[in-house]
Amino acid sequence: MKDFVDIHVLLSTPDDMEDVHDDPYEASEKLNTILHLVFDHISEDEEVETIHRIIEKTWEHWHLESYLLEIEVDDLVDWVDHLLSTWDDSEESINNTNDEIN
Repeated sequence: MKDFVDIHVLLSTPDDMEDVHDDPYEASEKLNTILHLVFDHISEDEEVETIHRIIEKTWEHWHLESYLLEIEVDDLVDWVDHLLSTWDDSEESINNTNDEIN
């Protein structure tokens, strides 16, 4: 299902980052690096909706992070591995919370 997702339409632009970061171009590049890492590590048979939620979660986490420009790629790989290894658990937790609310 991953073939049905065009990562390029989900990437950031400097305009997305200018209100938050001193160097919006560099911040956009770093966020896009993270988004590509996440996308590259997602299973080929993952559902399109799940891929979009994972990318959205990544955006939410990193877009406003003040230390975005300072983080090293090795640390990003660790973060991506952790995100994807715990994704099913976090999704289940969200679904259970939504069920309790309803």
